[in-house]
Amino acid sequence: MKVDALDALSAAARLARKPDAQPAQPGGADFAAQLGELLRGADRDQKAAEHQATELAHERGDVVETMVALAKADLSLRTVAEVRNRALEAFHEILRLQV
Repeated sequence: MKVDALDALSAAARLARKPDAQPAQPGGADFAAQLGELLRGADRDQKAAEHQATELAHERGDVVETMVALAKADLSLRTVAEVRNRALEAFHEILRLQV
């Protein structure tokens, strides 16, 4: 006699088991290096947008390329601002911890 409820319970138990956790691998990029790369990328995007706008002002550029460069620079700057905001939130949260 097959009991469906027992089969369902055993299936749920198999799904609930978590695979063995793997230890963190050393040698990954640290936060400071990633933050530096983010800032350098945002700076490159800002300079590229400025160059495209200058080219467009001198009637040598393309409107579409300029708008894409400006949108990319805007997104990069918003990303940097959001990372900064999240880092400040984390810092303030650490300050509120009870010792």
